[in-house]
Amino acid sequence: MESVIFKRKAYQKLLEWKRDSAGKTALLIEGARRIGKSTLVEQFAKKEYKSYILIDFANIKPQVSNLIANGFADLDDFFTRLQFLSGVQLYERQSLIIFDEVQLQPLARQAIKYLVKDGRYDYVETGSLISIRQNVQNIVIPSEEERIQMFPMDYEEFCWALGDTSTFPLLEQAFARRKSLGDDVNRYLMRKFRLYMLIGGMPQAINEYIVTQNLQSVDNVKRRILKLYADDLHKIDPTDKLRAIFWAIPSELHKNTTRYQITTVIENVKADKRNELLEALRESMIANIAYHSDDPNVGLHFNADKSRYKMYLADTGLFVTLAFWDKEFTENVIYSKLLSDKLDANLGYVYENMVAQMIRTTGNELYYYTFPTDHRTNYEVDFLLSRGNKIIPIEVKSSGYKTHKSLDAFCEKYSSRIGDRIMLYTKDYKKDGATICLPIYFTGLL
Repeated sequence: MESVIFKRKAYQKLLEWKRDSAGKTALLIEGARRIGKSTLVEQFAKKEYKSYILIDFANIKPQVSNLIANGFADLDDFFTRLQFLSGVQLYERQSLIIFDEVQLQPLARQAIKYLVKDGRYDYVETGSLISIRQNVQNIVIPSEEERIQMFPMDYEEFCWALGDTSTFPLLEQAFARRKSLGDDVNRYLMRKFRLYMLIGGMPQAINEYIVTQNLQSVDNVKRRILKLYADDLHKIDPTDKLRAIFWAIPSELHKNTTRYQITTVIENVKADKRNELLEALRESMIANIAYHSDDPNVGLHFNADKSRYKMYLADTGLFVTLAFWDKEFTENVIYSKLLSDKLDANLGYVYENMVAQMIRTTGNELYYYTFPTDHRTNYEVDFLLSRGNKIIPIEVKSSGYKTHKSLDAFCEKYSSRIGDRIMLYTKDYKKDGATICLPIYFTGLL
């Protein structure tokens, strides 16, 4: 199957780094596996440099591996040998050297300090953070390293991939006007958005859909990615407790409790070990963690309770596949019903995962809030955003208009702190008193 190179927003960040850094720093692109980091960097190298050398530490030639292992004491000798071994000529200030999957070779990352100081070439590293902590314990992390995070393709990038360059600009215009689009337009837009929810933002999955138009084939691609993640998690934690935590994300969300109940997933594990596993999962960027805000205010980070959290998959397309993992494959009929919003299941948690992904992709951390009602239950605000000196509470609904008691109670409790109050749902834009009811596809514009 022929692969397509998709347009990615991160490309602009690479251009800005090249212009602003002018060789004074290297760039590390962090992100989960299979989100397109390597493809992006190689595309950048081809377009913006006279030549480049890609050193893929996951598939490295033995001769190059030996060269790196022998150190960087004599850079003249190192560059000469590297050019011969790669068959590529380097040009001063016109060439890029890429360290792909750099977490597999900590010595290369440590050498960035000396390579940047040398100043002859530019350097970009890509890293999947799985196991990176274990691999850098005995090295000095270079201060000459800038970092950017990369995520699965967002909704606008998904539209670009499908040849649709009009939907998102029109959404931006509609969002600015804050007016109804009409039921027919909303139904059309929701179906398009649900397609993104089901396929997700993994480039391989999107490419499979473009080529085959078969959602079952897409599902098979996503299953391979999830199995790859499972293998990676096993390498970090051979006891497979980490994998169990990741695998349980859909079922824990489906329980509709106020937190991820980790002690029911992995029993008889000390708190320190649980925290270590959670940190490894967070760093992997294959999962998004929302922390409870104990005192919701503009400084959400300062009031986060690290012992109370909810977890989401970083890609909702993978989430859908994992939710139906009990089947050998997810049949087209299930995808068809999900696409039409006709599957007999509580899909609220799927929409909640989608909102978490979109908020995280736009550079925001995830926070939520719960507080008791008068009836031994809890109000819950699904997400909180900080904007200026106000907070924006967000409630997510998987269907049409319903009451928003949690949102109302929260806004009454913290009235002086509230900016916009948002309910994300599947119907057309409307105002309900002070509450702004937004179709979920507007989430990325908040």
